Parts: sequence; structure tokens; C-alpha cells
Amino acid sequence: MVRAPSFCGVILAAGESSRMGRDKALLPWRHTTFLVGAIELLSPLTDMVIVVAGRNADNLQALVDAAGASLVVNPEPQRGQFSSLRVGMQEVLNQGRDAAIVALVDRPPARSETVRLLKTAFVRSAEQVWAVVPEFSGRHGHPLVIGRELIEAFLRAPLNATARQIEHQHQQHIEYVSVEDPLVVLNVDTPEDYQRITSG
Repeated sequence: MVRAPSFCGVILAAGESSRMGRDKALLPWRHTTFLVGAIELLSPLTDMVIVVAGRNADNLQALVDAAGASLVVNPEPQRGQFSSLRVGMQEVLNQGRDAAIVALVDRPPARSETVRLLKTAFVRSAEQVWAVVPEFSGRHGHPLVIGRELIEAFLRAPLNATARQIEHQHQQHIEYVSVEDPLVVLNVDTPEDYQRITSG
């Protein structure tokens, strides 16, 4: 049986980028930036794309608008990434959607074929699967494909929880899909990290 959920793309972009020294959302990547590249990646695969910003909202608004996405603001970005995830998940439900493809703006966008594979795996999965997570070389990465059950679990969780803790609590409902895309586990935290991926 094939499920037919309606998808939102959700891009978490509210981080302070303190170790990078500048907003990672705006880092140049190929023909564009990390942020716009993520929007362009998710737009063809979802009904709409939501960008969760923090104190950087004013700097991102024009780019988000031009790319045809929507921006929501995490009023407490200092609480960390899980707080931004909860803001994004609530907006998915507010928009009447019941599934999400969640990407992080602090890494280069994954390959489009990778995200298509993950979405297809979720749509074709059994009902007891609440999320599909990419795996590369034994490491779990992003983007995640999340169904309504896990969205609601994130929203019920304590504010001081983490996405990883909630994922582990519901391990039996997570499907890990092996992909041949190192971008799903690539972290870009410092100028040196960024230099390595752009000079290669």
C-alpha cells in the first residue's frame, strides 16, 4: 500500500553560526547559497517550503520570498535546534500538511536524487514507519522525512529534549535508508570546514 501524505519542506536556519563567524544560510554554494540551494532542492518535492529563522530573519526574508518559500520565526532561538524544529513542525500542521522533509541549512544541500529516494521510501513504507532517515557509511544524517506521528511526538516532547532523544524513544518506527551521498552527513561548522568543501 502506498501512502499519500501532503508534504512541507522545512529548513532549520535559526542558528547563530558562531563558530563560522557569518550566517551559514548565506554561504555561497555552487550557483547559489546553502539556504536557496535547500529551498530549490525541496520545492519540487513538497507542497510548500518553510524556513525557520531566528535573529537572522530580516537578513533572510528577501531571499526566502524570492525563492517562493515562507519564513517563520523562532522567538527563542537560543534554546537550540530542537526549538526551531518544533516551530517548523507546528507550522506544518498549521498549513494543513501531515508530513515534512526536514533539512538543515548549516550544510550543503543533499543531492536531489537522494531526497527523492528518501521520500519514495517513506511513501512506500508500512504505516508503522514514522520517519525515514538517510545513512551514509554507518552514520545517520539529513534530510529526514517525517510523518504526522513523529511530528506530534516532537511537539509533545519537553522543551529541553533533543530530536535525537525523541528519535531513539521511537526507534521501532524509524527506517534507515542507505544512500550514496556523503552530503547527508557533512557538517560545516568552521571556516576551515567550508574551505575544505569548496576547494576540493
